[in-house]
Amino acid sequence: MAILSICTYPDPVLKKQAKPVDEINSSIRKLITDMAETMYDAPGIGLAANQVGRLERIIVVDLQKPDLQQGLIAIVNPEIVKAEGSVKYEEGCLSVPGFYSKVKRAERVTVKGLSPDGKPVTIEADGLLAVVLQHEIDHLDGYLFVDRLGPVAKELFKRKWKKLQSNKSNGNR
Repeated sequence: MAILSICTYPDPVLKKQAKPVDEINSSIRKLITDMAETMYDAPGIGLAANQVGRLERIIVVDLQKPDLQQGLIAIVNPEIVKAEGSVKYEEGCLSVPGFYSKVKRAERVTVKGLSPDGKPVTIEADGLLAVVLQHEIDHLDGYLFVDRLGPVAKELFKRKWKKLQSNKSNGNR
């Protein structure tokens, strides 16, 4: 197990589309374990493989709230097969540290993919889990949550991000 380095905006790998995993082998299972450890260490509630520099269609999610879900979910080749409703949820991202904004998403989704054992899985989700699954699958398609913002919120993000980077380069936090 290892803590992996998380790629942050504007790293080009975050804008690339991940490729489907052809075979779930020991190296893919190790990547899933390392991604989960990295997500918990960050701490975060979701992580996509390209956030750690790997262009493979793998996500890990754990809402870390026992009353909401069953713990760690790892999906290989996840795909949203059904989406309904609409909800706005405040999102943040390990790859865009320090910035949060409301994003419009589907309220309910059905996601299909494979478990780390290679077995087909189907997850029907609503609420926070639905939002996190959409957020992580967006990563696999080369999108960040800030790409889903309206023009005013996008401009606010650009200004805030520039200020954050300026503060970092000046030694401030």
